[in-house]
Amino acid sequence: MPCKVKTTMEQKVEFISAWRTQKQTITELCKSFEISRTTAYRMIDRFEKFGLEGLIERTKTPKSHPSQTSDEVVKNILNWKEKKPLWGAKKIRILLFKNHLEEDVPSVVTVHNILKKNGLVKPQKRHKRIQPINPIFDPKKCNEIWSADYKGKFYMGNKKYCHTLTVADSKSRYIFSAKGHYHENTKNVKTELTRIFRIYGIPQQLHTDNGSPFGSAQSQNRFTKLSYWLIDLGIMPVYSDPGRPDQNGRHERMHRDLKAACARPSAYDLKAQQRSLNRFIKEYNHERPHEALEMKTPGEIHTYSTRPFPEKIRDFDYDSDMKVQVVTQNGALRWGSKFWVYLTVSLKGKYVGLRNKGNGIWEIYYRSVFLGFVDEKSRKENETSIKLYQ
Repeated sequence: MPCKVKTTMEQKVEFISAWRTQKQTITELCKSFEISRTTAYRMIDRFEKFGLEGLIERTKTPKSHPSQTSDEVVKNILNWKEKKPLWGAKKIRILLFKNHLEEDVPSVVTVHNILKKNGLVKPQKRHKRIQPINPIFDPKKCNEIWSADYKGKFYMGNKKYCHTLTVADSKSRYIFSAKGHYHENTKNVKTELTRIFRIYGIPQQLHTDNGSPFGSAQSQNRFTKLSYWLIDLGIMPVYSDPGRPDQNGRHERMHRDLKAACARPSAYDLKAQQRSLNRFIKEYNHERPHEALEMKTPGEIHTYSTRPFPEKIRDFDYDSDMKVQVVTQNGALRWGSKFWVYLTVSLKGKYVGLRNKGNGIWEIYYRSVFLGFVDEKSRKENETSIKLYQ
């Protein structure tokens, strides 16, 4: 038997009933019912003034539309959209001036709304809001923060893609590596980073974007399997905000020079392409003066890190006031006898620390890095899992 879908009015009554019990805060109720605080307070205000009748939806349609767009203009908008399916409201509006007077042509917003009403607007994907982890965008000395990224792939002469992994110091602009790979994956990145760390030491932070294998916008704190390996080494992974490549502008600017020098034209195969990349690194680090470095080369500015690469990762000692638990194979923590807190499969087999903050609030750490907190009181009835909050 299919489950009955609740009407809007039933959901409003359910919200008011939950609010009157005073067992949850407004913030918790908004999360539970997936509404904004503004909507919640509006419903509460109307209920207090008019009772349940105040929750009935009122039409917002005006009785008359003195400036309504004519049927002929609407028809033309839809016809142009059919001819130009990839064009948006701004471009389609310009075409309307060919057949209509200026005063008859609606605004861009109106054109967009007409297209949307007729199902001709593809909704944009909304990015999940992510809390930044305080990257050092303007380092004061070498090895405070390094940048790493895969430069956009490009074809080689053998019709295969070259994916170039680049790693550089953000202060001196010194390029440690520009390594060509056939694939972008954790194994390739980890192998190259290990080689670099053994030669140059390790930084305090490694700044990347949110792409695989460096980060994932869907995971807790954006951490991946590679991120936890960096944390094990004593390096804090930090990320640019989604859609903000300018936050790693120094690295992106270097990529433009690399593309001009090595991808136009590209070499025949990966071996030849690597020789081209190596020549670029040598010239960039030791021959090419840099304006941001007062016309010195990165090689003249850069110094080796005083933090050596730890060949063996030591166990971490959590504080005595913390409860230590192992993450299961499915990436979760067992909570009590029958509840679970899901973390990530990237932590399976590793130990995390839990600190009781009182009132049912527990903070969860991996080594010295804060992952999030759980609120035991937020668990709904009949649920077997407890949510982890950032």
